[in-house]
Amino acid sequence: QAQLVESGGGLVQAGGSLRLSCAASGRTFSSLTMGWFRQAPGKEREFVTALSWSGSSTYYADSVKGRFTISRDTAKNTMYLQMNSLKPEDTAVYYCAAAKFTTAQSLGVSRTDYWGQGTQVTVSS
Repeated sequence: QAQLVESGGGLVQAGGSLRLSCAASGRTFSSLTMGWFRQAPGKEREFVTALSWSGSSTYYADSVKGRFTISRDTAKNTMYLQMNSLKPEDTAVYYCAAAKFTTAQSLGVSRTDYWGQGTQVTVSS
């Protein structure tokens, strides 16, 4: 079992930056594909980015490519999402996710084994 705890959400103006953190316990990142999803009010949860278990491959949704960066610190068993040039349409609850037997390229809601509790990100215009 893995437990995921997000932090770092908040309110920011458009064009600003935030960094989300996801602390994992129970399993190490080296055995999991990790990623971030988000869910805006009235919308389905959507893929944002994923990081392979080896840490060598990353994938991004087109909507965040060039603005968001996923990374991890294996010593701290913590994953990060650096979000720059934020837009009002980035407003959502952001969820940390982990999967045992899925590649980063294939990470999706149905293939995720573990979820964090979510952290709210609000971008004002």
